[in-house]
Amino acid sequence: MAESADNEAGGRLRVVVTGATGNIGSAVVDRLAADPSVAEVVGVARRLPKDEPGTGHAGAKVTYVAGDAGDEDETALRQAFTGADAVVHLAWLFQPTHDPITTWQANAIGSDRVFRLAVEAGVRAIVHASSVGAYSPGEGRTVDESWPTHSTPTAAYGREKAYVERILDAVEARHPEIRVVRMRPGFVFQFAAGTSQRRIFAGPFVPKALLKRGRIPVVPLPAGLRFQAVHSEDLADAFHAAVVRDVRGAFNVASEPIIDAQGLGEILGARVVTVPRPVVRTALAAGWHARLVPAEPALFDLFLPLPTLDTTRARTELGWEPTRTGPEALREALDGMAEGAGGATEPLAEDSVAGRAHEVATGVGERP
Repeated sequence: MAESADNEAGGRLRVVVTGATGNIGSAVVDRLAADPSVAEVVGVARRLPKDEPGTGHAGAKVTYVAGDAGDEDETALRQAFTGADAVVHLAWLFQPTHDPITTWQANAIGSDRVFRLAVEAGVRAIVHASSVGAYSPGEGRTVDESWPTHSTPTAAYGREKAYVERILDAVEARHPEIRVVRMRPGFVFQFAAGTSQRRIFAGPFVPKALLKRGRIPVVPLPAGLRFQAVHSEDLADAFHAAVVRDVRGAFNVASEPIIDAQGLGEILGARVVTVPRPVVRTALAAGWHARLVPAEPALFDLFLPLPTLDTTRARTELGWEPTRTGPEALREALDGMAEGAGGATEPLAEDSVAGRAHEVATGVGERP
């Protein structure tokens, strides 16, 4: 078993988490704060929580600072990283898909800034949230972490995830003294993030009631649909292990079983009708160009040919075991969408004026 990294710090780890108030970040902050070997967690976020979020650990161990990886003013990040043992980089901007320069600045350039400042601060570990979306197409394959990470560059999300992988290649080569860990999860779900994910991917024009189980009698799905999911709290366990264990490299993280069209139909309580991929893409493209849906059609091109993930390394080297299946995690999120659920932070806000402000900011529902 890998030696625990917290022993090297005498049980006094100071961990900085960027993107600390989002779907993954909120769970990672809670998990780190629950560990007695972690002395302090610093959550960096563009929008600070109005109240202390979390499970009760936040008051004693967690502080939040306002910071933006995409901001050229590096003062806040420099101060947050000072004295840190590890940086967990989760900050990522999904929208606006109609403005790829904005997401490139935040995600690609912002990640480079985070890694550079972490190196300058002398951290001993960088743990980055990559994605299954970083992988090159491999439809029908189940792959380990050696599969190429060139993604599908027509999609901004994949292009940026692949670019950040190349940045980390350089960090590893130049700084072998730093543990660099890349987490590559499947789709990440939880109940409290349901409304947030509906805003990000579906937009304001999908009625919540349609997402209740059994409400849709028939659901059209593209041929060959297959993907994997993981619950945010289970993924947080993997991130925690990557921080406190002496591990390096990439880890695939996803729960079983694989979700296919039939499985998704069972989750929705609906009969599945297979639709040719070009038909689905054409409909999605029309909605995106009309600014009715926020998900760009290139995401569809990225998503369908992705391989599925072999999670052996996470299970053996991180000691990771999920507590929920992939379908259970997805069902939670769909229930959250149907109920308009939210969390204690602004990125996870329930349906409200804040949620509508997010939709306006991303351009969904607004004419160009």
